[in-house]
Amino acid sequence: MSVRILALVGSLRAGSHNRQLAEAAVKLAPEGAEVELFEGLAEVPFYNEDIDVEGSVPASAVRLREAAGHADAFLLFSPEYNGTIPAVLKNAIDWLSRPYGAGAFSGKPVAVIGTAFGQFGGVWAQDEARKAVGIAGGTVLEDVKLSIPGSVTRFAETHPVDDAEVAAQLTEVVSRLHSRVGAADAA
Repeated sequence: MSVRILALVGSLRAGSHNRQLAEAAVKLAPEGAEVELFEGLAEVPFYNEDIDVEGSVPASAVRLREAAGHADAFLLFSPEYNGTIPAVLKNAIDWLSRPYGAGAFSGKPVAVIGTAFGQFGGVWAQDEARKAVGIAGGTVLEDVKLSIPGSVTRFAETHPVDDAEVAAQLTEVVSRLHSRVGAADAA
């Protein structure tokens, strides 16, 4: 049985380098792992308890929760917007954190990686995403990190999957996340 890893990308831009990283993760997933890139975060409305009641939950949020419910682990890709996590990624975390104590992240391994134009590759945003998803119940893999600086120049003419160093690092991240699912099931 294949391990299902749901990838959530915190950038909505068509040419997003973080989306390209996620596409590379899909292609580089090791045998026994399937990385699914979730499509549709732009359609998920901002979290609001008034609409998070049976019969009123927007279809886009239901679809996100269903995809997350089928996942064995999560791989979040976060750029850095003004030194912090993008709203679209934070919103997805908020929707998936509920219902309280039984959200989709509960007890599942989560890795947060990404790329940004700055010299640190989005470390602040990725740290904020780790904090939020940990509070939401995810088992954050603090030792699985990948922050790629200089995205605008590094990936100007090269897709991340074609960058040998990035491909190797990304393969390692997905492999480690995959192995944590197996370790969690054995525990």
